[in-house]
Amino acid sequence: MNIQTALRVLYPPRCMGCGTMVQSDFGLCGPCWRETPFITGFTCDHCGVPLPGGRPGEVAHCDECMVLPRPWRQGRAAMLYRGTARRLVLALKHGDRQDLAVPCADWMARALAGVDTTGMLLAPVPLHRWRLVRRRYNQSALLARALGRWLGAEVCPDLLERVRRTPVLDGKGVEARFVTLDRALVVPDRRAGRMRDRHVLLVDDVMTSGATLAEATRACLEAGAADVSVVTLARVAKEP
Repeated sequence: MNIQTALRVLYPPRCMGCGTMVQSDFGLCGPCWRETPFITGFTCDHCGVPLPGGRPGEVAHCDECMVLPRPWRQGRAAMLYRGTARRLVLALKHGDRQDLAVPCADWMARALAGVDTTGMLLAPVPLHRWRLVRRRYNQSALLARALGRWLGAEVCPDLLERVRRTPVLDGKGVEARFVTLDRALVVPDRRAGRMRDRHVLLVDDVMTSGATLAEATRACLEAGAADVSVVTLARVAKEP
């Protein structure tokens, strides 16, 4: 028995969602796969939420994005934030499941299939330094690094800094989220030259109202970015 086979016997592949045994590493069992709301087909060009209908080449925006215009060019998401997707996001964010970043970034790369990422500079949405110390890692940075490898793109993990320690946004309304995050993110002078006149792709785990991504976009554009697009692992959306 070779080492690889021995490791398979000792550590068989487990479902990313529930931990039951599966056929391959970083896979999902049948029930978890059925409960994972991957976003496919026609989507909002600004946030990636699924839209009905759509023709090849058509660009459309969801009601939320038409009411609240986005400062970035394009946006995509791999999954809706419910079911297995929610469990995976929480495991990556709070459960120290850093191993999930690589397969999740693969799904994000697939969501970006219709977006021209040539020459883009990838940057994660940052945590405040005290929150980073407590959590030990930034899940968005893990996703950005893994996504950069899938796309063959340059990644700058510290392009943005969170200069104000903002409270947790859970439970806050849209207006309160935007007020809370106002001027909370900056591009430090030491990084401005790296992104000047370039298209930045912001990477985050979840988009809810879009306030965090809007603030990050503002910081990038004011520091000289040519344009900004966004991608998230999951998108919060109303149940159909």
